Amino acid sequence: MSRPSWDEYFMQIAGVVAGRSTCLRRSVGAVLVKDKRLLATGYNGAPSGLAHCVDVGCRREADKVPSGQRAEICRGLHAEQNALLQAARHGICVLGATLYCTTEPCVLCSKMLINAGIVRIVFQEPYADPLAREMRQEAGIEAVHWGC
Repeated sequence: MSRPSWDEYFMQIAGVVAGRSTCLRRSVGAVLVKDKRLLATGYNGAPSGLAHCVDVGCRREADKVPSGQRAEICRGLHAEQNALLQAARHGICVLGATLYCTTEPCVLCSKMLINAGIVRIVFQEPYADPLAREMRQEAGIEAVHWGC
Protein backbone atom coordinates (compact mmCIF):
# COMPACT_ATOMS: atom_id res chain seq x y z
CA MET A 1 0.00 0.00 0.00
CA SER A 2 1.32 3.41 -0.98
CA ARG A 3 1.11 6.18 1.58
CA PRO A 4 -0.43 9.40 0.18
CA SER A 5 1.57 12.61 0.05
CA TRP A 6 0.33 15.43 2.29
CA ASP A 7 -1.21 17.21 -0.70
CA GLU A 8 -2.97 14.02 -1.78
CA TYR A 9 -4.17 13.36 1.78
CA PHE A 10 -5.70 16.83 2.22
CA MET A 11 -7.19 16.83 -1.29
CA GLN A 12 -8.89 13.52 -0.46
CA ILE A 13 -10.33 15.12 2.67
CA ALA A 14 -11.59 18.09 0.59
CA GLY A 15 -13.33 15.58 -1.66
CA VAL A 16 -15.08 13.98 1.31
CA VAL A 17 -16.11 17.42 2.61
CA ALA A 18 -17.62 18.22 -0.83
CA GLY A 19 -20.02 15.34 -0.21
CA ARG A 20 -21.80 17.57 2.36
CA SER A 21 -22.57 20.21 -0.29
CA THR A 22 -26.21 21.17 -0.75
CA CYS A 23 -25.70 23.06 -4.04
CA LEU A 24 -27.61 21.70 -7.02
CA ARG A 25 -25.03 22.93 -9.53
CA ARG A 26 -21.64 22.04 -8.10
CA SER A 27 -20.36 20.22 -5.02
CA VAL A 28 -17.27 21.89 -3.59
CA GLY A 29 -15.23 21.05 -0.52
CA ALA A 30 -12.43 23.05 1.08
CA VAL A 31 -10.00 22.48 3.93
CA LEU A 32 -7.60 24.91 5.57
CA VAL A 33 -4.31 23.43 6.74
CA LYS A 34 -1.24 24.75 8.52
CA ASP A 35 1.82 22.78 9.61
CA LYS A 36 0.13 19.56 8.37
CA ARG A 37 -2.75 20.24 10.77
CA LEU A 38 -6.36 20.49 9.63
CA LEU A 39 -7.73 23.86 10.83
CA ALA A 40 -11.22 24.08 9.33
CA THR A 41 -13.45 22.66 6.61
CA GLY A 42 -16.19 24.11 4.46
CA TYR A 43 -18.59 23.07 1.74
CA ASN A 44 -20.92 25.13 -0.40
CA GLY A 45 -24.41 25.58 0.98
CA ALA A 46 -26.85 27.96 2.66
CA PRO A 47 -26.04 29.69 5.95
CA SER A 48 -26.55 27.63 9.11
CA GLY A 49 -30.19 27.15 10.01
CA LEU A 50 -31.55 28.28 6.62
CA ALA A 51 -33.15 26.13 3.93
CA HIS A 52 -30.75 24.64 1.41
CA CYS A 53 -31.10 24.62 -2.36
CA VAL A 54 -31.63 20.86 -2.32
CA ASP A 55 -34.79 21.63 -0.29
CA VAL A 56 -36.11 24.83 -1.92
CA GLY A 57 -34.52 24.82 -5.37
CA CYS A 58 -31.91 26.98 -7.02
CA ARG A 59 -32.90 30.48 -8.03
CA ARG A 60 -29.91 30.84 -10.34
CA GLU A 61 -30.85 27.59 -12.09
CA ALA A 62 -34.50 28.68 -12.40
CA ASP A 63 -33.40 32.01 -13.90
CA LYS A 64 -30.89 30.22 -16.19
CA VAL A 65 -27.97 32.29 -14.85
CA PRO A 66 -24.65 31.06 -16.30
CA SER A 67 -21.93 29.75 -14.00
CA GLY A 68 -19.81 32.52 -12.52
CA GLN A 69 -22.48 35.22 -12.85
CA ARG A 70 -24.92 36.84 -10.41
CA ALA A 71 -23.50 35.14 -7.32
CA GLU A 72 -25.38 37.67 -5.19
CA ILE A 73 -28.70 35.91 -5.84
CA CYS A 74 -27.41 32.54 -4.65
CA ARG A 75 -28.59 31.27 -1.23
CA GLY A 76 -25.30 29.54 -0.61
CA LEU A 77 -21.83 30.45 0.52
CA HIS A 78 -18.82 29.01 -1.23
CA ALA A 79 -16.80 26.25 0.41
CA GLU A 80 -13.80 28.55 0.84
CA GLN A 81 -15.97 31.16 2.56
CA ASN A 82 -17.44 28.56 4.90
CA ALA A 83 -13.98 27.25 5.80
CA LEU A 84 -12.77 30.78 6.62
CA LEU A 85 -15.93 31.50 8.62
CA GLN A 86 -15.65 28.26 10.60
CA ALA A 87 -12.07 29.13 11.51
CA ALA A 88 -13.12 32.64 12.56
CA ARG A 89 -16.08 31.36 14.55
CA HIS A 90 -13.82 29.07 16.55
CA GLY A 91 -10.94 31.53 16.94
CA ILE A 92 -8.52 29.65 14.69
CA CYS A 93 -5.77 31.71 13.03
CA VAL A 94 -5.37 30.86 9.33
CA LEU A 95 -2.50 33.27 8.62
CA GLY A 96 0.08 31.37 6.58
CA ALA A 97 -2.25 28.43 5.87
CA THR A 98 -2.85 26.40 2.72
CA LEU A 99 -6.30 25.98 1.20
CA TYR A 100 -7.13 22.63 -0.42
CA CYS A 101 -10.24 22.93 -2.58
CA THR A 102 -12.00 20.72 -5.09
CA THR A 103 -12.60 23.78 -7.33
CA GLU A 104 -10.35 26.77 -8.01
CA PRO A 105 -11.52 29.82 -6.01
CA CYS A 106 -13.54 32.58 -7.71
CA VAL A 107 -12.56 36.24 -7.47
CA LEU A 108 -14.69 36.92 -4.38
CA CYS A 109 -13.21 33.97 -2.50
CA SER A 110 -9.74 34.85 -3.75
CA LYS A 111 -10.03 38.34 -2.26
CA MET A 112 -11.07 36.85 1.08
CA LEU A 113 -8.24 34.30 0.98
CA ILE A 114 -5.73 37.06 0.23
CA ASN A 115 -6.90 39.14 3.20
CA ALA A 116 -6.97 36.08 5.47
CA GLY A 117 -3.28 35.51 4.74
CA ILE A 118 -3.55 32.22 2.85
CA VAL A 119 -0.19 31.55 1.20
CA ARG A 120 -0.90 28.48 -0.95
CA ILE A 121 -3.92 27.08 -2.77
CA VAL A 122 -4.17 23.54 -4.10
CA PHE A 123 -7.23 22.95 -6.29
CA GLN A 124 -8.54 20.13 -8.43
CA GLU A 125 -11.02 21.59 -10.92
CA PRO A 126 -10.09 24.85 -12.70
CA TYR A 127 -12.61 27.71 -12.66
CA ALA A 128 -12.69 30.23 -15.51
CA ASP A 129 -12.00 33.44 -13.59
CA PRO A 130 -8.91 35.23 -14.93
CA LEU A 131 -9.23 38.14 -12.46
CA ALA A 132 -9.13 35.70 -9.53
CA ARG A 133 -5.90 34.15 -10.87
CA GLU A 134 -4.39 37.59 -11.53
CA MET A 135 -5.15 38.84 -8.02
CA ARG A 136 -3.81 35.69 -6.33
CA GLN A 137 -0.65 35.91 -8.40
CA GLU A 138 -0.24 39.61 -7.55
CA ALA A 139 -0.65 38.73 -3.86
CA GLY A 140 2.08 36.09 -4.15
CA ILE A 141 -0.16 33.12 -3.39
CA GLU A 142 1.22 29.87 -4.74
CA ALA A 143 -1.40 28.02 -6.80
CA VAL A 144 -1.16 24.33 -7.58
CA HIS A 145 -3.54 22.64 -10.04
CA TRP A 146 -3.77 19.20 -8.43
CA GLY A 147 -3.57 16.26 -10.80
CA CYS A 148 -1.80 18.12 -13.61
